[in-house]
Amino acid sequence: MSAERSPTLHRPGLDSLRTVSIIATGSYVPDRVLTNTELEKFVDTTDEWIYTRTGIRQRHIAEDHQATSDLAIAAARKAMENGNIRPEEIDYLIVATCTPDMHFPSTACMVQKELGATNAACVDLSAACSGFVYAIDMARQYIQSGTMNTALVIGAEKMSCLLDWEDRATCVLFGDGAGAAILQARGDQYGILTSVLGGDGKLGDLLNVPGGGSRLPITPEVLADKQHVLKMAGREVFKHAVTGMAGAAQETLRRCGATIDDVACIIPHQANARIIQAISQRIDAPMEKFYVNLDRFGNTSAASVIMAIDEAARKGRIQRGDLVLLVVFGAGFTWAASLLEW
Repeated sequence: MSAERSPTLHRPGLDSLRTVSIIATGSYVPDRVLTNTELEKFVDTTDEWIYTRTGIRQRHIAEDHQATSDLAIAAARKAMENGNIRPEEIDYLIVATCTPDMHFPSTACMVQKELGATNAACVDLSAACSGFVYAIDMARQYIQSGTMNTALVIGAEKMSCLLDWEDRATCVLFGDGAGAAILQARGDQYGILTSVLGGDGKLGDLLNVPGGGSRLPITPEVLADKQHVLKMAGREVFKHAVTGMAGAAQETLRRCGATIDDVACIIPHQANARIIQAISQRIDAPMEKFYVNLDRFGNTSAASVIMAIDEAARKGRIQRGDLVLLVVFGAGFTWAASLLEW
């Protein structure tokens, strides 16, 4: 059910520009499901330990032959079908990911090739778990200004390829998947109202993959030291995630003259149930307003929010005209929030 709209709702600084909306979505997860019980067979953990600390019951894991672009293409095709969008209509294609197929060319170019989106400019965006909200804000700017008309924005990750499957503190958290959204100007509809983006590079060492780039290229020594897999200081990440996401959410609402009461649905980054509960308390929003599916998918990084958006829309959890608040946090550190009218 739609929330009551604040009479003071506005689009800060956008009155003279085109409005931009998400007109269609799609998502994809690999067939293979890895449950907590299965993890018990090769990791020193239990289903109870994982669920009570994270809220996760299972996650989807890509096959060895599947790359991030394969997941992205499947999600994109669903979004295009749902929006009745032809490949040649897409003029901007952006893939938010921290697990690209390779250093270059971009995963976006690989997606373009398979979709036949020959008119699209292509770029990857790396903001880890914040990537999708960063990406829709970037696409929004191009469409509002009239530079572009139709954007395909994808969040896609194969996180399983970055994990140390002997580290129970991290390997139980993540899954693979992709989600896609089509953005266009849509007449007098409000669409995406505003976004708040932030970052703090001083804290980058708390969540990273040290090896594999120009700073620490892959060598036998790097592999032996497991510097090519994800490293995380869990307690510190938790604290900063709550602070960053809550602050971004509150600032986004303030800019639009809205309150939590105006919001019909809050879709957070699907990282940890305890983080979501802490944000609920921090911004004084009941848990009933949050859409949560991490119990079935785990943390899919840049894919998590758009996968949740797609599922929430298909299940009728968000309706036309609803105010929807997106809020995310990722390595970097990066964080973002966006308020949109569905």
